[in-house]
Amino acid sequence: MLMKSGQEVTKRLLVKRTGNTELIYQCSVIAAIKAVGTKWKPCILCYLAERPMRYNELYRIIPNISRKILSEHLDELEKDELIIRLQYDDKLQKVEYRLSEKGKSVLPLFEHLQNWGMENLKGVLTIEEMLSTTLYPA
Repeated sequence: MLMKSGQEVTKRLLVKRTGNTELIYQCSVIAAIKAVGTKWKPCILCYLAERPMRYNELYRIIPNISRKILSEHLDELEKDELIIRLQYDDKLQKVEYRLSEKGKSVLPLFEHLQNWGMENLKGVLTIEEMLSTTLYPA
C-alpha cells in the first residue's frame, strides 16, 4: 500500500491483548533497549565509564539535559543495577555515581552501535570525540 507522498505503509499485525504487560518485555532486545535506549542514558553511562562523577558534574557536562531527566535516569540506571550510587556523608549529601560491573558490560554494545553509526550516518562523533569535547574542552 502506498501513500501519496511515496511512503510505503504496512498493515499492523493483530495482537491478542491479554492485559499482561510483562509479555511485552520478554524479548531480550526490547528489554535491553528499554534499559539503555533513551536519549540520555548512553551519555550518562559513557561519562561514568571514564570516571566516577557527582550529580552536578554530570549535569554540567551533559549538554541540554534537564535536572529532572538526569535525576530520573540516574534513578532508573541504579534500579536496573547499571550504576552504583555511593553516598559518603548524610549531612553534606556527597553522592557519587559509578558504573557497576553490569553497566561496564554494556560498553561493548555501545562500541558496536558506534561503529554502525560511523559507517551509516553522516555528521556523527565517536564516543571518544563526544567525551573529549565536553570532558576536556580546548
